[in-house]
Amino acid sequence: MALDPSDSVGPALSGRTDLHGALHRLRQATGLPLAFAGLVEPEPGRLRISELQGNRTTALQGLAVRSGNGLGGKTVALARPCWVTDYSVSRQISHEYDAAVAAEGIRSVLAVPVVVRRQVRGVLYGALRAAQPLGERVVGAALEAARDMEQSLVVRDEARTLLAATRAPLEHEGSPGAWEEVREAHGALRALAPRIDDPELRAELLRVCGRLAGAGARSATPAGDAGEKVALTPREVDVLACVGMGATNAVAAERLGLRPETVKAYLRSAMRKLGARTRLEAVVAARRAGLLP
Repeated sequence: MALDPSDSVGPALSGRTDLHGALHRLRQATGLPLAFAGLVEPEPGRLRISELQGNRTTALQGLAVRSGNGLGGKTVALARPCWVTDYSVSRQISHEYDAAVAAEGIRSVLAVPVVVRRQVRGVLYGALRAAQPLGERVVGAALEAARDMEQSLVVRDEARTLLAATRAPLEHEGSPGAWEEVREAHGALRALAPRIDDPELRAELLRVCGRLAGAGARSATPAGDAGEKVALTPREVDVLACVGMGATNAVAAERLGLRPETVKAYLRSAMRKLGARTRLEAVVAARRAGLLP
């Protein structure tokens, strides 16, 4: 049986859901009436505006901005913040998008890049409908919102890498080495999920973990023996996933962001529920119960 986790995780990995939160924080910190943003598309390498807050028209929605063109395109090309006090007459930028900007009534505007591993992944904009200078406080708040967005994308990249690591091994489920790869990815996904603010993405990762665990149980359990049904808390499963990869309580605590004493308590509770006398027995029982792959 082959399981492809990519079937369960789709657009949520793109990072579009993080744009809404980043713009909300930007507007709260600066008081700017209008903010919008977009991600850089892999092909053909252009920025597309996909999130707007405080807009009066749809003129900017879906606007495709090429690198080097306009304020946003200049920001993508230079990978640094850029701003103008009066967009329509500025000589610092090209003017391919003047019609859309004018339709929204934009005058003063700031564009800040979202950079991950030296690659511009998106741009956050803040704007006024008056030709007024944007001060250092506004620029600083925009930079902080961009940094938050960058951290969110790093976590998403990590999730994407881990999900990809679970695909090929499941095509060869009879191989012990393949299952070890799946178990390592499962444990890493369980540890990563609590760090994700987006509830949709977090739920999707946990669904994939559940499917991996179920696949492992079917592989390890003889036909007709479904194993005991045991209800563990999510954190108990997280701890057992780490223990199953050979982690000590201290290492599990570091991975999960918990105290070693807390990890020990979760482990004792899980062992009691599973009727296990040792850590290894608990892991084996959890696998048979379909809680771990």
